[in-house]
Amino acid sequence: MGRPEFVHLHLHTEYSLLDGANRIEPLARRAAELGMKAMAMTDHGVLFGVLPFYNTMRRHGVKPIIGCELYVAPGSRHVKTGGEKPYHLTVLAEDYTGYKNLVKLVSAGYTEGFYYKPRVDLELLNTYRKGLIVLSGCLAGEVSQKFLSGQADEARRAIGRYREIFGPDHYFLELQDLGLPEQQGLNCFLLEQGLPVVATNDAHYLGPQDARTQDVLICIGTNKTIDDPNRLRMNTNEMYVKSAEEMYWRFGHIPGALENSLAIAERCSVELPMGQIHLPHYALPPGYDAPGYLRKLCHERIGPRYGGRPPEGAMERLEHELGVIIHMGFAGYFLIVWDFVEYARSRGIPVGPGRGSGASSLVAYVLGITDVDPLRYGLLFERFLNPERVDMPDFDIDFCYERRGEVIEYVHNKYGADCVAQVITFNTMAARASVRDVGRALGMSYAEVDRVAKLLPWGQSLDSALEKAEELRALYQEREEVRTLIDTARAVEGMPRNPSVHAAGVVITAEPLVEHVPLYKMGDDSIVTQFDMDQLKEIGLLKMDFLGLRTLTVIDHAVKFVRREQPDFDIEKVPMDDPETYAMLARGETLGIFQLEAGWVADVLRQMKPTRFEDIIATISLCRPGPMEHIPDYIAGKQNPEAVKYLHPDLEPILSETYGVMVYQEQIIQIAN
Repeated sequence: MGRPEFVHLHLHTEYSLLDGANRIEPLARRAAELGMKAMAMTDHGVLFGVLPFYNTMRRHGVKPIIGCELYVAPGSRHVKTGGEKPYHLTVLAEDYTGYKNLVKLVSAGYTEGFYYKPRVDLELLNTYRKGLIVLSGCLAGEVSQKFLSGQADEARRAIGRYREIFGPDHYFLELQDLGLPEQQGLNCFLLEQGLPVVATNDAHYLGPQDARTQDVLICIGTNKTIDDPNRLRMNTNEMYVKSAEEMYWRFGHIPGALENSLAIAERCSVELPMGQIHLPHYALPPGYDAPGYLRKLCHERIGPRYGGRPPEGAMERLEHELGVIIHMGFAGYFLIVWDFVEYARSRGIPVGPGRGSGASSLVAYVLGITDVDPLRYGLLFERFLNPERVDMPDFDIDFCYERRGEVIEYVHNKYGADCVAQVITFNTMAARASVRDVGRALGMSYAEVDRVAKLLPWGQSLDSALEKAEELRALYQEREEVRTLIDTARAVEGMPRNPSVHAAGVVITAEPLVEHVPLYKMGDDSIVTQFDMDQLKEIGLLKMDFLGLRTLTVIDHAVKFVRREQPDFDIEKVPMDDPETYAMLARGETLGIFQLEAGWVADVLRQMKPTRFEDIIATISLCRPGPMEHIPDYIAGKQNPEAVKYLHPDLEPILSETYGVMVYQEQIIQIAN
């Protein structure tokens, strides 16, 4: 007999939050070491980890199978009363159609059926059945639960319903042997049905030694301690990524149990489209396409933007940018951003002047998306959009913190609620947080855990802290309970703990979002994408940052206060060369001033004695990256002729006369150090 083969079709990653302990990278390495041709991901009710799993498995030469352990409501998903728990069902995408249907099922579980868990029902399963291969599930599956409760006939009827929905060649009875006594009788019952079976192992962690880590994760997630007699327990250490040999030892005597895992893996082939760009459609006036309308707006507005007449070289730069934007297919993107910024300004919602590389675009300045003149400051458009590096443009737009929601609501109404959502992000267990979480789960005293946590330097991993913090290392070596605490915390450090809403990200699509990405419902009933901002970028969706900036809110309140005495006061007309302002900065009075209030920055300003905006730029370059940060490189020594070509004629001699900002940067570095 040749070497046995097997594929894991029921497996939980770290994205089965506070339950699965399989980190994706080590999981993929282990699959490759075991010589497995494929491996499935079936996290609880979510598809959070699809892209990391898909990309990592492929990188290690293992075929990724995308699946999910769905929660099936006992009746209708719309009924949200009663104490009946939903059943588990293992669902795998056979092809891309199946993947899209799985995305819709998972999304509907949150948007339509959420009641403690994201539930689907038989109606939804029937609607989105195409391209799916279904396994009957673990001990929490409907078939298992009905058999174990003494309802064997009901269990058979459940089997019949699922076979009718998915078809006899797309439904398999799932056999498991995790050392749990109930599974032996259940497996005998399933084998008696004379239907196709497949062995799985419900893997939640990598090796048997990791069972304790998963146990602690469950305690963290349920807010229990490991000594609590009433807590949820798995009562086995067999839920690990077993080798084909181990699975053969348990199931080799059952015809089809292992072979069907390979056959199903062969059938499951999903190619996720990457590198495409999916932009929403901007509603254009009759007779225009997006490039034509963008060009019309820019030509109409460039004159007024510069007080009547554009400076020398402005039209040349404008046409250059428009050519790149249109060639790369982003005319509609600029129109969308212009539209919601224009809406905000028309409603009196304060909008920031622009941050990041977007402020280097003249088109953005002309349209009023930004208020930083890239010609005046010699900013390179190629920092924002470069035809040699095909990448999604990304405007970071600041709005008044109190009124940001109005802009998002406008976008919802304009493009449709099913085409707009905020973006998910995952809070991970950093070093201190993991120590505190694990300490609570282990039942250690608060004082003891707090002492260890406070010995961890901010921003360092536990491994790094053990290496650098002498007192921590001594405790670790001398006390067994501290060693257990830290070792367990190391095992969970960096894992996603819980989802939250990205502070700024909003995604907009032309079609309903579920055609591209699964959706998730937060605790406040808001709907977000299940993919984070990096994953959205991978699949070509348009993510925009609607940043809520309290500084704008404060300025807005201040302006309203001033207008009580000076009704015609305009903050936009405050001069950039006001001597009293620079005198205040030279005294180091920067408390509350955005990006200048740090103590060391105040020290720098006191020694620098700034008298012009360019002096401040030298300081906004070391403090935080922004559109001005590369001015020294562009100007000093004329290192970049492209930048110099677009310099405002009044600025070049100012920056060049004392070797520009480079001199200041050297001074700042010395002072800061």
